[in-house]
Amino acid sequence: MTPSEARHAIVIGGGPAGLMAAEILVEAGVRVDLYDAMPSVGRKFLLAGKGGLNLTHAEPATTFQSRYAERGPALQPMLDAFDATALRAWCDKLGIATFVGSSGRIFPVDMKAAPLLRAWLHRLRNAGVRFHMRHAWRGWDADGALVFDHPDGVLTCQADAVVLALGGGSWKRLGSTGAWVPWLGARGIAVAPLQASNCGFDVGWTPHFTEKFAGHPLKSIAIHWTDGAGVAHTRAGECMISASGIEGSLVYAISATLRDQITANGSVAIRLDLVPGKDAERVLAEVDHPRGSRSLASHLQSRVGLAGVKMGLLRELLDKPAFNNPAALAGAIKSLPLTLTAVRPIDEAISSAGGVRFEGLDAGLMTQAVPGVFCAGEMLDWEAPTGGYLLTACLGTGRHAAHGALHWLDQKP
Repeated sequence: MTPSEARHAIVIGGGPAGLMAAEILVEAGVRVDLYDAMPSVGRKFLLAGKGGLNLTHAEPATTFQSRYAERGPALQPMLDAFDATALRAWCDKLGIATFVGSSGRIFPVDMKAAPLLRAWLHRLRNAGVRFHMRHAWRGWDADGALVFDHPDGVLTCQADAVVLALGGGSWKRLGSTGAWVPWLGARGIAVAPLQASNCGFDVGWTPHFTEKFAGHPLKSIAIHWTDGAGVAHTRAGECMISASGIEGSLVYAISATLRDQITANGSVAIRLDLVPGKDAERVLAEVDHPRGSRSLASHLQSRVGLAGVKMGLLRELLDKPAFNNPAALAGAIKSLPLTLTAVRPIDEAISSAGGVRFEGLDAGLMTQAVPGVFCAGEMLDWEAPTGGYLLTACLGTGRHAAHGALHWLDQKP
């Protein structure tokens, strides 16, 4: 079979899911054209690697799967087929050595995304994948052909199979616009509304607090919260004060439950433990210790270890009488009430929730409403915290959708 006679697949989206789908398809002898709206592929992938590319996590499979909450069972076959061991072996074949950090997270040895992407694209181009940049997909025309806008005009084309890997709704400037939602809906493909995930929240600080502390890290704290089922939780870590509220890794890790409660109730109350390493009895004893001529700020810094932004939070959130009541002050240090009033916009979020519902897909991630069209990556209806889980699921679903497309092509007359 000549290349022109080979089965033809179109992949739309040049993020990790689309690139992985293209790799699996081209290695199986399929002629692959990959289209992307941006001038180059992998832009969000490169941004994610700026602080050190977290590829995946080495924790046990059952724990890993639990990070995807109710969508864990749907994703299990894809996560099992491309687990941490398989992902590291894949990186090794690209010439990218990896290591397991002390937290269990897995990174490239050089911590960078660019070398991996360069090696990957080199392999894909050598294998025959054809890349079409600045081609923005605009859905289907009346005859079912794919429609693309590009600098020279409008292009329509068809293929034997199509893999959509269009991303979610966060970071529009990097290509994840969510513009595809109505186009899929018009074809009868069920899509859950896109929502912010791994996101920050508004609090409504006073101008004085914002001016002084926006951008300051809030280290070594714990957050206490109650989920929608009334179950109490505690998680330790660090976050950051933003101009409008709070964000950062500790907040992102619990953002889904906080978001859902704000959606249901209009706000959500959490409590901050500013010194999780000290028990309440010890904190009370230290606060109540005679301070002589020292200021309260100096006293709390020397006796409890509070200073800077933590002291600023107490002044922002407590009334004056509480500072004159050792029991109330000690209680606030261990359990400072904070009300989150809104979710930050989806375009600021690290990722998004919602997307193409698994219930409308077959086991190979093909849409039941439009046979021959497969979906992969963040455009699917799942979410996960940061820590390698997002990238792993994107790669795994891209791989799975490509295998589904191969099966579909094999069944075609």
